[in-house]
Amino acid sequence: MQSAIAVRQLTKKYDEGAAGTFALRGLDLDVHPGELLMLMGPSGSGKTTLLSIMGCILTATSGSVLVAGTEVVGLSEKQLPPLRLAHIGFVFQGFNLFPTLTAGENVELMLDLKGVSAANASKRARELLEQVALGQKYDSFPADLSGGQKQRVAIARALAGDPEIILADEPTAALDSHTGRTVMEMMSNLAHRRGRAVVIVTHDSRVLGFADRIVKIEDGVIAAADEPQLAPPALVQPNQIHAGVGLV
Repeated sequence: MQSAIAVRQLTKKYDEGAAGTFALRGLDLDVHPGELLMLMGPSGSGKTTLLSIMGCILTATSGSVLVAGTEVVGLSEKQLPPLRLAHIGFVFQGFNLFPTLTAGENVELMLDLKGVSAANASKRARELLEQVALGQKYDSFPADLSGGQKQRVAIARALAGDPEIILADEPTAALDSHTGRTVMEMMSNLAHRRGRAVVIVTHDSRVLGFADRIVKIEDGVIAAADEPQLAPPALVQPNQIHAGVGLV
């Protein structure tokens, strides 16, 4: 099976100071379709830098990164956005919702970028918000949503266009345990029911049982990779949240 993302000898150097700083040092990693992989490590270890390079947001210094079979190292900053738009859904820690747009409009914007007509974008945005149990919040602005609701809008936006790769940076960091579990249930279903490659950067020990594989990064290299020893948290029942069922 071809990897959704294949990283080889990846380095990233930030040119700060006389010698500069290496955030990644010859790192290798494969991410497979149908897998929920978690990246862990102390602050400054390089995990968010790695996620951003795999997500075609940052450029690498050297090495190779194949995203859906396409080499991204060496591409210019102008060449990266179309690749990201075609293959990747990114969920940011700070949600990154546009405050002057409603929840529905935030999702529609992504569909518009993918060339979907206005009428179809509106219909699809409503469907996506329904799937994350926020159909009633279509016309609500981000300021009127809770943290968990904002995160679910961000997930709905990431799912627009049905990307084969989902990348998330600390998606449960600011959420209570119930909402965090709901978000992770959705991510798990994307991997296991929809066959998506899901990569999550997290410090949240509460969600480790959802991982198929945990990769620990220290000082820009992989320190350990293993399957979690924790039992997966009990699944949320459909009547509690239907967002994780039938995500498309």
